[in-house]
Amino acid sequence: MLRENADTSTSWGTLEYTDWRDENMSWKQTCYIGDWSYLDEFHLSGPDAQRFFSDHAINSLAKFDVGQAKHAVFCNLAGRVIGEGVLQRLGEEELEFQSRGPAVLWLAYRLEKGGYAAKATIKLDKFKLQVSGPNALAVCEKAAGGPLSNIGFMRFRGGAVAGAELIFLRQGMAGEIGFELQGPRDKAEAVRAAILDAGAEFGIRRLGSRTAMINHLEAAFPTVTHDYLPAIEDTPEAEFYALHAGRMPAYGSPDWFRSFARTQKVKGSFESNDPRDWYRSPIELGWQKSIKFDHEFYGRAALEAEMADIKRVRRTLVWNRDDVIEVFASLFENDVPYEYMEFPRHQWNVMYASKVMDGERLVGVATSRGYSYYFRKMLSHVVIDVDYAEPGTELTLVWGEPWTRQKTIRVTVAPSPFKTDNRRADLTVPTT
Repeated sequence: MLRENADTSTSWGTLEYTDWRDENMSWKQTCYIGDWSYLDEFHLSGPDAQRFFSDHAINSLAKFDVGQAKHAVFCNLAGRVIGEGVLQRLGEEELEFQSRGPAVLWLAYRLEKGGYAAKATIKLDKFKLQVSGPNALAVCEKAAGGPLSNIGFMRFRGGAVAGAELIFLRQGMAGEIGFELQGPRDKAEAVRAAILDAGAEFGIRRLGSRTAMINHLEAAFPTVTHDYLPAIEDTPEAEFYALHAGRMPAYGSPDWFRSFARTQKVKGSFESNDPRDWYRSPIELGWQKSIKFDHEFYGRAALEAEMADIKRVRRTLVWNRDDVIEVFASLFENDVPYEYMEFPRHQWNVMYASKVMDGERLVGVATSRGYSYYFRKMLSHVVIDVDYAEPGTELTLVWGEPWTRQKTIRVTVAPSPFKTDNRRADLTVPTT
């Protein structure tokens, strides 16, 4: 039996349960259970519920069945991402968007301003436990006492675990087969225990925060405050701060906004005096396939123009092994060491952005630097000029903040996602 480490908790959750390397292997070899219960629930009901989301999301909702979910993305008028999350259709006039950060409050502001026939509530009523990896289906079916293989990708249906009524949403944030179990928060521990019990024979692991974001890196899921800052500073988007401050308990209070503002921090070698240089479009983040021009939506004109002349795209960077080792070796020298690379990635609430160079020319910005124990490589996301986006292109990256001893690191452009995407695997085909 593997020993679980002492509980060294963070705001996301425990740093590690067995070992971050063991947990990093789980979604490629067995499966994990992780907890995303901190995501807000923007629940909208009424005749205009679907129209409201259609007016604001880059996604098409022309075909959106009850029991279906979408990765919904919301932009400002300049076509820069305010936030994203999972949008679920619970009923004909009932939808729910789950996310974290200002996107939920921005939607509440837009609902109030638009005069829609719909009522919104913002809650934290549900647990959201994710089970991902090759063995996820077997574990969830054992816990549910019945088949789940007929749930299509980004579809959900009801079920029960440990006597708790919940829904199984098929997704795949780790780039593997995955289910998110959603139900009443007071049943979370009973459901978690049942999943762990069912998963014991399948090698399930609990996922700690030390390695949780590595699955976003390997599977290419850019994340707010890690890979982009929410685009809320441009007028009129910033109005919602003033309109909602103090009106919505906890979420709209000045203290909440000050708390979230503290996450709007940047580090790294990339420099600018304009906060908009840390904003990103859905095209730059690799979500262009979600943009549909079959409807009018907020930011459409800007995205139409960008789609006609795409200048930057998302890729993965593979960092040179010897150059990375030199960063760590500097800790044992008498000279001032290079800026430390926390393993497997930093745990700060900050967007760490590094310059990517072709000689003296800035050609990209790298984020989410992290070590994949599975691939034995240091990787990062990069938003890069299209002329340099071909896999195999060799460039350099500047590691360290401007006032520190900086290190030039050789990097190679690679596909994004870096890991094979297995989210949409046919669950009705037996595995061998």
